[in-house]
Parts: sequence; C-alpha cells; structure tokens
Amino acid sequence: MKKFWIFLKFEKSYLYMFIISNIVLGALFYTDPTISLKWQTFIYATTLNLLILAGFLLYRFQKNIQIVRQIDEEDHENLSFEGYYYQQHLEDLKKNQIRTINEIQFKQKEYHDFIISWFHEIKTPISVLSLMQQTEFDEKSLGEEIAKIEHYVDQALYYAKLENFHQDYEIVNCNVGRIVKEVVKNNSKAFIAKKIRLHLSLHSTVVQSDSKWLQFIVNQLISNSLKYTSNHGEIIISTEDTVKEKRLIIQDTGIGIDQQDLPRIFNRGFTGKNGRIFTKSTGMGLYLAQELSNKLGHYITCTSEENVFTKFVIHFPKNSDPYLETIKEIP
Repeated sequence: MKKFWIFLKFEKSYLYMFIISNIVLGALFYTDPTISLKWQTFIYATTLNLLILAGFLLYRFQKNIQIVRQIDEEDHENLSFEGYYYQQHLEDLKKNQIRTINEIQFKQKEYHDFIISWFHEIKTPISVLSLMQQTEFDEKSLGEEIAKIEHYVDQALYYAKLENFHQDYEIVNCNVGRIVKEVVKNNSKAFIAKKIRLHLSLHSTVVQSDSKWLQFIVNQLISNSLKYTSNHGEIIISTEDTVKEKRLIIQDTGIGIDQQDLPRIFNRGFTGKNGRIFTKSTGMGLYLAQELSNKLGHYITCTSEENVFTKFVIHFPKNSDPYLETIKEIP
C-alpha cells in the first residue's frame, strides 16, 4: 500500500488533469444556456471518467512495479521521457565510475610495481655496504654506494610527489648553467671513476622554472648519460637560444638507444634493451624527468644512434608560462 501512495505522489499530473477537465466540462454545461443540464447525467459521466482514471492508474502502477523489478536489465522499458534520460545519465555515471576505478587500480599497480622494483634496486648498494663492513673498503667505493642509495631515494620521493606537484613548486628565474654545474659537481666522482671527458658550452641562459625540480630533471639526464657511457667516453653539455625557445643539450658517446626502443623511453617503467642487458633499471628516471618537465611547461626530446651517441634536449618554450600550465592541473 505504501508503494501505491508513493506512486500517486509522482502521478499527480494525471489527477490534476482529471479534476481540471471535469471542472471545465461542468462549467461549460452550467454556463451554456442552450444546453439542458441534467446533473444525473453529469455525475454518471464523471463516475465513468473516474473509473477510467482508476483503471489507468492501476495499469500504470502495475507497469511501474514490473519495470522496477527489471531495472537492472539492459533492455528494460521506460515509462517516461524523463526516465529515459535518467537512465542514460545513470549509464554514463556507471561508465565514468568504472573508468575511474580502472585508472585508480592501474595507478596502484604501477606504484606497486615501482616499489617492488625500487626495493630490488636499493638492496644492491645496501648489500655492498654490508660486505664492506666485513672487509676492508676504500672511501671511494663507500661514496659511490651511498650516492646510489641517495639517487634511488630521490627517485622514490619525487615519484610520490608527482601527483601533488602543485602543492610543492615555486616558479623563479633559474640560471641553467649554474644548475648544470651543480649537478656535474654532485656526479664528479662518477666522471672521475669512468674517466669520462666533460665539455661545457654554457651561455648565460635564464629560464622560468622551479630550481629544485629542474635540478632533479637535469640530474636524471646526466646520470643516464653516465650510466650508459663507457670508460674514457665523452659528455657534451651546451645551451642554445632560438627565437622560439631556449635549449639545454646533453649529448654523450655512449651505447646509444635501439631505434625500436626510442619512442618509448619516456614511458613509465620502460627499461628497453639497454636496461635489460647492460644494467638493472627501474625505468622511472626518464619518465619522471619528462613528467616533471611537462608540468613545468618544458619538454624533453631524444635522438640517438646505437653505439654512436645519445642526445637529450630540454626545450624551454619562450611563449609558455609554467605557472599557468601548472595551475591548470589543480582540481
């Protein structure tokens, strides 16, 4: 019975139409002098109309109950224009919800895979340090292993901050040459250990960026060059200034990148042939560098020839406002 009263609440338009039509009809008979009104006939007609309305409402009620029971079925019937559009809206909401859940699950899986890979990576220098405690070790080796740990920890921290980037950035004028020299200084032991020659051709280049994040990006690219450049190799770092943009170029004489791998090197978790053969890799360094660059209004390109060279270029477009690009991502 409760369902029926709820049903009548939503069928008020039919009741109002019945009442108004009977009032209009009665008024017409009453005011027209040419019509001889017999109240018995009017009451009889009204009663018939009421029975027809009751039958119609009962039919509607039964139909509504039937549709409510079948509402989970894809091909269930709609009783109103409004119901049709509500159904479409609900279907869109379901699709968006499924899409959102899939995206969250995908991100959780990627984060889980990264953490597992990260644990495997960081175990190596920790194990080496443990062995050093038991044997004689030199200060140089100790420093190298600590530097590896710091590098992996930085990667994990920046990866964790990536989703909330807008809460931790400050756009300022950054001296690219100064940042490069600072990164080179931090990696000086690796340059010396592998006897890699360094050529700097840095003009006075100032860009708008976040100095901390930009330093991390440059460090990822230089570390990548150091990792894949053999002993006695060469790394050339230079800057260019064109009409449309400023560029930071990092080129090495390392093992290069396979042409099939080149389009995917900035993908999350991609290690490629080099990562599988020459050294263990989480495949996150270049991904983080590109993602952070994009958030700052910059972008990175790469060209390479296997066993000849690899060249990374950070592009700083002059018509791009990093601040505006970043706040667009704030929900």
